[in-house]
Amino acid sequence: MTLPLMPKATAVWLVENTTLTFEQIADFCGMHVLEIQGIADGEVAVGIVGADPVANGQLDQEEIERCQKDPNARLKLKKAAVELHRRPVKGGRYTPVSKRQDRPAAIAWILRHHPELSDGQIQRLLGTTKNTINAIRERTHWNIQNIKPQDPVSLGICTQGELAEAVEKAEARLRREEAKKAAAAPAEATDGEGGEDGEAAATQEPS
Repeated sequence: MTLPLMPKATAVWLVENTTLTFEQIADFCGMHVLEIQGIADGEVAVGIVGADPVANGQLDQEEIERCQKDPNARLKLKKAAVELHRRPVKGGRYTPVSKRQDRPAAIAWILRHHPELSDGQIQRLLGTTKNTINAIRERTHWNIQNIKPQDPVSLGICTQGELAEAVEKAEARLRREEAKKAAAAPAEATDGEGGEDGEAAATQEPS
């Protein structure tokens, strides 16, 4: 099934701006109904800025209204969005001279709105360097006072598809890391309990 760009951000927008059911939003965004419930309760996707699927050409307002009237209806992604071209990015990205002055603003925006992206992903996405990313993150960049965060898509540095793909990969990486931590936690708890029992037994005086 083809999903919208930035599914979680799209789900946030749909929860906040429509009366669609959780099932309809979950189906469209490829998420579990409980995740959508969590978004509505403020427990999931905290801090994620909603992405308007109408503004970015993935849905028509009429399609949303159609599904709001019929809870059994399902949203359909626009054909143009399905066929959205994603330019492959290999190695360093060449950024035109006219756009290079905009990169610090784009980096600042990414650091603010998508902290889940690794420095390597930001480098590839924006054609920048790790030193520049660190300078803006630590506010030691020579021009930091004049840098205003701006969406790299609106600046023309990358496409919406490339940004969405990077975010999806970052979220998948975080999910894998969380799963590893969750799997390791029971084992650590068991080891800790065993250690305490062993210590108790070792300190017990013989009768």
